[in-house]
Amino acid sequence: MTLLPWSERFKLGIPAVDHEHEELIDLINTLHDQLGKEPPKEEVLGFLEEINAKINAHFALEEKVMRGLHYDELGAHKGDHEELLDGIRDIMDRAETAPFADLEADLAAQLKTWFGTHFATKDARLHHFLEEQGIDEETFVRENPNA
Repeated sequence: MTLLPWSERFKLGIPAVDHEHEELIDLINTLHDQLGKEPPKEEVLGFLEEINAKINAHFALEEKVMRGLHYDELGAHKGDHEELLDGIRDIMDRAETAPFADLEADLAAQLKTWFGTHFATKDARLHHFLEEQGIDEETFVRENPNA
């Protein structure tokens, strides 16, 4: 069962960010599917480490874009990112030291709520900001070739 179905509403119009959003959702859905099959603990920890690393890298890219655009809500957006990273680290710590019978439910609830809320609020506002600034995908790519 898919935890987070991909939706066009998750797109910001920045190719690198949009690509990473889709990759992260695919990775989270893969982990969720694997947890339902009761995989070995090492496999779960490996997935969690990969998700954590990719989310860290993604947030760094997104924050770089926002800094470059002098985005007025960077602080709040970054704070939301830090909250998710703390939550993932908590889940990783629990998975290391305790049985993870409830990990599937805990991870699913946290990620589904966070991503659903984050995409619907913080990323939606950033998307609106980009539109107000007249920054579409083509303009962004032309002006930021290394992003």
